[in-house]
Amino acid sequence: MTTKSKGMGLGIALGAVLGVTLGVMAGHVAIWLGLGMAVGIAIGSTMQRPACAHCEAAKRNQQPEAASSKLTTRGS
Repeated sequence: MTTKSKGMGLGIALGAVLGVTLGVMAGHVAIWLGLGMAVGIAIGSTMQRPACAHCEAAKRNQQPEAASSKLTTRGS
């Protein structure tokens, strides 16, 4: 099984659990299950999206921020 299908499957499962839980509490399982599945698909597609090249390079390097990029406050 590929990472792509694992991420989508996990998102759909989480959405289904969320939808059923809210549906039982609200009394409209069919509506909430459909909404939960839609949210799960959105979560799953986000989980499988690759990060940009710049973000991946920053994760690999994990260098602390440069002192010049930090905000400084002026003393009174």
